[in-house]
Amino acid sequence: MILNDQKVANRLSRMDLQKNEDGSVDIYCGPQAPAGFFEKNWIATVPGKNWFAYFRFYQPTEAFFDRSWPLPDFEQI
Repeated sequence: MILNDQKVANRLSRMDLQKNEDGSVDIYCGPQAPAGFFEKNWIATVPGKNWFAYFRFYQPTEAFFDRSWPLPDFEQI
């Protein structure tokens, strides 16, 4: 786990995440939280330290198995 001031290294669908208008969720990773609206969706990273992303799927639907729903890559903003 990431040792950070949040004491949290993940975001879960059970959490009160801020959703986009289309129902999707953006997750932000970095040493500082994004301003305002999406702060709930932030995962703190430690400056100068490596980190990696992982995803866990519980009861995935057919779209996962037939690969019609691709997991998008991270985008730098």
